[in-house]
Amino acid sequence: MAGVVEGEDGVARCWWGGGGEDAAYRAYHDDEWGLPVTDDVRLFEKLALEGFQAGLSWLTILRKREAFRRAFAGFDFRRVARYDARDVERLLGDASIVRHRGKIESTVNNARRAEELVEDAGSLAAFVWRFEPPEASRPPVVTREALLELVHTPESRALAKELKRRGWTFVGPTTVYAFMQAMGLVDDHLEGCAARPGAEAARSALTRPV
Repeated sequence: MAGVVEGEDGVARCWWGGGGEDAAYRAYHDDEWGLPVTDDVRLFEKLALEGFQAGLSWLTILRKREAFRRAFAGFDFRRVARYDARDVERLLGDASIVRHRGKIESTVNNARRAEELVEDAGSLAAFVWRFEPPEASRPPVVTREALLELVHTPESRALAKELKRRGWTFVGPTTVYAFMQAMGLVDDHLEGCAARPGAEAARSALTRPV
């Protein structure tokens, strides 16, 4: 299948996760990306990191992920929501993360909005999983060509619009679709990728949060 590459370990992977030499990137592709997530802290973390990724590569963010976790209290949004201007200045001096004032302030803002959303919807997971696309809307075969056309979808546009309505920032439809791919709201591992059957099985076994 075009877009599937075989690594030096003999494992077939999506082109973006199997062609490089970075072991952390391969592990992220194999063990995280596309597996369904219903944990609120992990969902918030991914939305925050997707915001930080804007204009950068995901590998850059992945390599700094542990530093981001230290800087943002493990992405416990209830703790991050208590950050103030002094914390923003502290983080602007932290060379281990991306020092971008707008993105740091956005993460603090979004943590406060996440608290509000949980109070309204019960959980962040229950809210975002409402936007899982129906199976009929998905490509019958997930190919590289199909993925390159899925920059954003009606569901990612709807989720982005609702988050923005609730005051979230750095949550455009393309960013939100990348979040949906990573958190398993869709399975965009290519047909022929060794990780696809596991992601499909995990999605089939998942009890959707309500």
